[in-house]
Amino acid sequence: MKRFLPAVLLPLALPLTLLLAACSGASADGSGGAGGNTDGKGSVTLNVGDQKGGSEAVLRAAGELDDLPYRITWSTFTSGPPLLEAVNAKAVDVGSVGNTPPVFAAGAGSKITVVAATHGGSRGEAILVPKDSPLTKTTDLKGRSVAVAQGSSAHFQLIASLRKAGLTLDDIKVTLLQPADALAAFTSGKVDAWAVWDPYTSQVLRGGQGRVLTDGEGVVNGLNFQVAAPSALADKDKAAAIGDYVERLRRAQDWVFDHPEEWAKVWAEETGLPYEVALDAVELTHGTRVPVALDQAAIASEQGIADTFADLGLIPRRFDFADFVDDRFNKDLPPSTSPARSYGKASSR
Repeated sequence: MKRFLPAVLLPLALPLTLLLAACSGASADGSGGAGGNTDGKGSVTLNVGDQKGGSEAVLRAAGELDDLPYRITWSTFTSGPPLLEAVNAKAVDVGSVGNTPPVFAAGAGSKITVVAATHGGSRGEAILVPKDSPLTKTTDLKGRSVAVAQGSSAHFQLIASLRKAGLTLDDIKVTLLQPADALAAFTSGKVDAWAVWDPYTSQVLRGGQGRVLTDGEGVVNGLNFQVAAPSALADKDKAAAIGDYVERLRRAQDWVFDHPEEWAKVWAEETGLPYEVALDAVELTHGTRVPVALDQAAIASEQGIADTFADLGLIPRRFDFADFVDDRFNKDLPPSTSPARSYGKASSR
């Protein structure tokens, strides 16, 4: 890849707790500390990788941590890639990530297995520009600087959006920045645009700091995954616990859709997000997710992401995404192409 600008360190412009809520690409600082145990009646302990304001928070808010037949030990990570490193190292049995970290992990030869999926709206995956920017369409990005986190879902969304407009990464100046630094660069005018995901999208829009140039609808697949360690799946008792765990997450996702304000309040308290931003992100992205099957359509879509990054030399090898999927927990879930949920009202954005 050409014309990448070096990452410039800038002051943090978002709460550190919000960084832990991200579901993005490579992180410099790896995982956070281990969380506490959730008491259960069984002898099995499930080691779960999480992000701040993530699975533990939503399961607790939805009442899905009551009467567990096993114990859960929570470990908090800054983003998907370090979480998957822990899965590969057998330090974590299962954890939640976006659609791109599994591609980078599998491309690096990590021992991971995707076991569950959700499909949600992609409007929160956006390329943002300042409100007073002269840019009005994707083709206007030619020759401009765009901030993005390497290996993140936004990284693929940027590539796909450019491709749709007849451009490539060589046509723009890519600045590789993690979200806090990217926001500082964006608001100070050091970059012309920012490819990012919710809740950062909602934070910028709610704060009047920018507008959407283009979003991920019809461009990215809107998938998120639960990823497990193959060694945990090979253990009969742990596999049963993982199956129960993903079922609880599915019910919790239903609860989020039915209780957006209640979840936004919890999420805001967990992450330090303003309540209004949290609610925007719930209605734009997080609440729209539907539990879906890991089917051939999902595998094919992820294969397309893997092939794209391989063609660009951003992952070290080609591979078959199907080799990293276990569909034993599909049950009677709808297909991965099922429409995302909607709150049936126009967004404030």
